[in-house]
Amino acid sequence: MAASKKAVLGPLVGAVDQGTSSTRFLVFNSKTAELLSHHQVEIKQEFPREGWVEQDPKEILHSVYECIEKTCEKLGQLNIDISNIKAIGVSNQRETTVVWDRLTGEPLYNAVVWLDLRTQSTVESLSKRIPGNNNFVKSKTGLPLSTYFSAVKLRWLLDNVRKVQKAVEEKRALFGTIDSWLIWSLTGGVNGGVHCTDVTNASRTMLFNIHSLEWDKQLCEFFGIPMEILPNVRSSSEIYGLMKAGALEGVPISGCLGDQSAALVGQMCFQNGQAKNTYGTGCFLLCNTGHKCVFSDHGLLTTVAYKLGRDKPVYYALEGSVAIAGAVIRWLRDNLGIIKTSEEIEKLAKEVGTSYGCYFVPAFSGLYAPYWEPSARGIICGLTQFTNKCHIAFAALEAVCFQTREILDAMNRDCGIPLSHLQVDGGMTSNKILMQLQADILYIPVVKPSMPETTALGAAMAAGAAEGVGVWSLEPEDLSAVTMERFEPQINAEESEIRYSTWKKAVMKSMGWVTTQSPESGDPSIFCSLPLGFFIVSSMVMLIGARYISGIP
Repeated sequence: MAASKKAVLGPLVGAVDQGTSSTRFLVFNSKTAELLSHHQVEIKQEFPREGWVEQDPKEILHSVYECIEKTCEKLGQLNIDISNIKAIGVSNQRETTVVWDRLTGEPLYNAVVWLDLRTQSTVESLSKRIPGNNNFVKSKTGLPLSTYFSAVKLRWLLDNVRKVQKAVEEKRALFGTIDSWLIWSLTGGVNGGVHCTDVTNASRTMLFNIHSLEWDKQLCEFFGIPMEILPNVRSSSEIYGLMKAGALEGVPISGCLGDQSAALVGQMCFQNGQAKNTYGTGCFLLCNTGHKCVFSDHGLLTTVAYKLGRDKPVYYALEGSVAIAGAVIRWLRDNLGIIKTSEEIEKLAKEVGTSYGCYFVPAFSGLYAPYWEPSARGIICGLTQFTNKCHIAFAALEAVCFQTREILDAMNRDCGIPLSHLQVDGGMTSNKILMQLQADILYIPVVKPSMPETTALGAAMAAGAAEGVGVWSLEPEDLSAVTMERFEPQINAEESEIRYSTWKKAVMKSMGWVTTQSPESGDPSIFCSLPLGFFIVSSMVMLIGARYISGIP
């Protein structure tokens, strides 16, 4: 029985899915795309100051090893031979910045996470040096100058962390996004680890020319980044190196995609005009634009979608990025304590079935697409004495859907052809209330694959298809059919538009909250001009509000 089961399975491919909130390792059957087993570990986020978001690179690396080992144990219990795992792909949170010592393998500072806002004053000073009639940063990278991307985070580390400065001076420093840190470590680290990244991750640094597909000397000089610390840029599907430790020692790492590109591949959006929306910590809508760079007039990014082989053509995408989606649920759990687990949000929202006029704009890190407004901050408005935690839970889910509507509207305007339906994936799509709300607010059907782990699937597909591995065919006729769940709009178009226009009013009210930004120095002067009464009243309101929301009498 066991022998026949192993024979039927054929070659397997593993995928590391390292996200902002958690790390996972998943194993797929390369012939059927069936998910066989996985393991997940939550990752801590540290908030050392207002607007700062950090993670421990060593905790991230250990979580990868733990997920691999635990998944292999589970496969053993299923009587599946792990020697059938022929390749490993890596998908990762993008932009998050790590600098480490190539001689010791030690990180020189915590990873500065993509959501981090400490570089706002750096962005403001740099923007003054870009000529109004020649935005060479955007034309070369497809990106607006923003705290979101790696270059300004790396600039901050070079300016503020003596250990980083010293390592650069002594030629010991290596820079990378999370994919680079993981691949270098997994392929040997100080003992010959491979220092590389792929085109999709490189395109999110603001140092990479998306036309020539190379690090750009002018950009590196503009941001003051020494080019020798940058990783080698490779395609998204080729053998980078072999695993040097653990249960899968000797298995090639042969796929690498930033998480949103991986989801685009996993959703099989290989044709010009195909799009997907991923609901994770943030929310990311990508539309494949083929071999052509399409620049947005409506606040979207131009990015590299994938390059599935050394000699294969590059594909581009338009992207709408929302900073806070699943993160708002985590905030309700960890900061307000109105839920104990993320799954409880659906139950609370179901109890009321409406936000009762309450709107929640979770602009914790400013507003990303389509506004790119760093001065915005989160607000909850439309509160009455009737409002309770269930209404706020519902408003939080609606906020995710309204933000998606904003980037979808921008995408439709840029592409000229409105999407007839929205393909979705990511952890939040298991929430049926969220999916129905999304269909209602977009007023188009929402289509969800029965296997939602499309980010990991995309990384596995890239790894399995790599030259020298060749266990996963990406030919259209060989791709497995995917069963889908469909959510149709259930409200009338007029109601949908009224709710959306009220949301837009709330967004306008969230802007302009931060008038003096100096999180880099932790400068308290912003508060000095405020009267003492402001702090007393604010503290009382926050205390009463938190007790009221939590149901404390």
